Amino acid sequence: MTPDQVARYARQIRVASIGESGQQQLLQSRMLIVGLGGLGSPVAMYLAASGVGTLVLSDFDRVETSNLQRQIVHRERDIGELKAESARATLAEINPGCRIETVNWQMDETELLAQVRLADVILDCSDNYATRFLLNRIAVRASKPLVSGAAIREEGQLLCVLPGGRPCYECMHPENLENQETCAMEGVLAPVVGVIGCLQAIQAIKVVCGGAEQLRGKLMLFDGGSMTWHNLRVPPRDDCKTCGS
Repeated sequence: MTPDQVARYARQIRVASIGESGQQQLLQSRMLIVGLGGLGSPVAMYLAASGVGTLVLSDFDRVETSNLQRQIVHRERDIGELKAESARATLAEINPGCRIETVNWQMDETELLAQVRLADVILDCSDNYATRFLLNRIAVRASKPLVSGAAIREEGQLLCVLPGGRPCYECMHPENLENQETCAMEGVLAPVVGVIGCLQAIQAIKVVCGGAEQLRGKLMLFDGGSMTWHNLRVPPRDDCKTCGS
């Protein structure tokens, strides 16, 4: 690390689970963030600030007025801009040393697999089941760690899918794309996506710096209405189409 980097990340280097070696690993890491909305905003901002070397931002939507209530990586001046490009500008202000790549079109499965294979961690910050299932299948196939988050109303959930074992996202949710709830229909409390997004960033850092094994199969559920957390163990399913026998 350069003297400037040591000074910038000094408080994080003091954390026992990070240290200089962990910070160096972060600086050399590459992470793929799929979705630059309510979850992807805090994920991208905190990972950039934490010193991740390269962030790949994937989102083909444009910033809308209704996004600004919770998608804090975007500003009013960004309305109409591609979310990936809007986020790139904000992250460059947060940490000019973080390399930012953008994918502002809808990737097909081949393109997505190529990006997943290049990444050290994949962060699922999408807002629909189709993308979540696809990312899960590709991450398992490529033996890459996946940190998946979701939030709606006052509730959120978090699951880290690690390579070399089970379960995966589909073990928790047998694929069913019917009757999907969305924030547009149900609403969402702005800070809830911040809570889940920040925890996704922490888990991604743990994956790179070590200590992620404790997260395998651990589903974290947050209820902002009652201000309670529940941790559950997701059992692997033998009939899972992605990781089952």
